[in-house]
Amino acid sequence: MNPLTSEEAKRIAKDVKRVTGRLTRTQVVLCPPFIYISSLSNVTSKNLFLGAQDAFYEEAGSFTGEVSFRELPQFNVSFVILGHSERRKMGETDALINKKVKAVIGQGMTAIICVGESSRDSHGNYFGFIKEQILSSIRDIPKKSLSNIIIAYEPIWAVGAKEAMNATDLLEISIFIKKVLKDYCGDISDDIRILYGGAVDRVNADVLVRDGNVSGLLIGRESLKAKDFVEIIKLVDNI
Repeated sequence: MNPLTSEEAKRIAKDVKRVTGRLTRTQVVLCPPFIYISSLSNVTSKNLFLGAQDAFYEEAGSFTGEVSFRELPQFNVSFVILGHSERRKMGETDALINKKVKAVIGQGMTAIICVGESSRDSHGNYFGFIKEQILSSIRDIPKKSLSNIIIAYEPIWAVGAKEAMNATDLLEISIFIKKVLKDYCGDISDDIRILYGGAVDRVNADVLVRDGNVSGLLIGRESLKAKDFVEIIKLVDNI
């Protein structure tokens, strides 16, 4: 639920848009609170896209407080974050996320599906937990449509922490996620991007992407600091 004013949201978007025109390898997606999406609908450009932080799976009806997947495209929304750890903490299940993913993809938008364990055990049981989150989220989705998903790995223990996971461990998880996807949908998995989120900043951004073998980053608090966010974008674009 940040930033607190429409003016601040517009300022961040303006600062980010200024740098995206010079990008050669990177796409940037801004996912503001719903109340700012309308005022930012014209911010999009060749390398800058607008996303939503969530979407409801019903097209319309008596669902007070929800925002339908059908309501978003009119504001140039082309990406939607689904299954974020904070949403899961409030009770979202894999089955509910699966419904949302189907709705978002069916509307022609890209679903950014968040997965990640709350803690790690010495026996590696968290691998099975991550696998189940992924497969449950994409269950019964036509394989030809899976190129419209992005997997965002956000270990819950690193979200909001002072230190991100190290690139070596991230590489292991990245390889694992790619194997899960490969086993499930074959060569289509080559088109599915993997992001990392959790304590990302301008100090660790490039090493996480480069050595962690991910396609990009899901950035939280640092995205509210326009100067630092722009610096992260530049670092990633130069990899």
